[in-house]
Amino acid sequence: MATTHKTRMLIIGSGPAGLSAAIYGARAGMEPIVVQGLQPGGQLTITTDVENYPGFREVIQGPWLMQEMEAQAVHVGTRMIWDTITNVDLSGDTFIATGDGGDIYEGDTLVIATGAQAKWLGVPGELELSGKGVSACATCDGFFYRGKKVVVIGGGNTAVEEALYLTNHASEVVLVHRRDTLRSEKILQDRLFAHPKITTVWNKRVDRFLPGEDGALRALALIDTETGEQSEILTDGAFVAIGHAPATELFKGKLAMDETGYLIVEPGTPKTDIPGVFAAGDVSDHVYRQAITAAGVGCMAALDAERYLAHKLHVAGITETVQG
Repeated sequence: MATTHKTRMLIIGSGPAGLSAAIYGARAGMEPIVVQGLQPGGQLTITTDVENYPGFREVIQGPWLMQEMEAQAVHVGTRMIWDTITNVDLSGDTFIATGDGGDIYEGDTLVIATGAQAKWLGVPGELELSGKGVSACATCDGFFYRGKKVVVIGGGNTAVEEALYLTNHASEVVLVHRRDTLRSEKILQDRLFAHPKITTVWNKRVDRFLPGEDGALRALALIDTETGEQSEILTDGAFVAIGHAPATELFKGKLAMDETGYLIVEPGTPKTDIPGVFAAGDVSDHVYRQAITAAGVGCMAALDAERYLAHKLHVAGITETVQG
């Protein structure tokens, strides 16, 4: 039979944003519930080496970091529930979410931390070589390609920004684009074309990622989009930079979002257009997309949720006194 779970703070998503919100919420006595979703732990669970999360001088593993965050959240009083939310009702005084098994989750406040996923090409070798030369985050993994040759795939702002960033580490950066013009802003294009480390390969699409004898990425197989000619480009690393897709399908028509699906928040806060509903992490951040920034906004969401409830109780108390 379906069960109803009630909490002062309901959190959907269990990446750095959701778990940080849970830690702060639990320590404030809000007894949060975290519904973990399809990918418990978020994108860090498919990230191997992590060198840029503060507090660890040595390289740590993404899955281990998320296990520790979850253990900390549970230790201070969070309830972790394995379920996938299929529907939400944000119209009432209490926010209601329904799991795919029929369980009901009721929260006096709601923190949305469902994250975003990098868009992938979906070609052979991409999944198999993820973490072995194929990445979707230059800021996360560029450091590992110091003095090496890398390829960036894409033609928008994301691709150009990634290519420019990688020049801080790589000896050579090749931008591969399936058209003959870029879609990025002109100022970014000017910087790209002027950089001595960057070359551009036009009218080529990636057909597959090719491994070497050591099992790591060796080359990209390319197909010319105009002639169909096949070629290869040798590389030490490849960065797929064709954008991200926020996991906000549940909230369409229920919360304000931009044209690409990211939830809109009050600048400098995690507050959405519905009081008591907060968005934290990549679900509302299409600029930074880092574990540390997600964790920071998760903290902010918990603090704002606590203040929201305190104010609500204060107003209710005044109303009751006046009516009495």
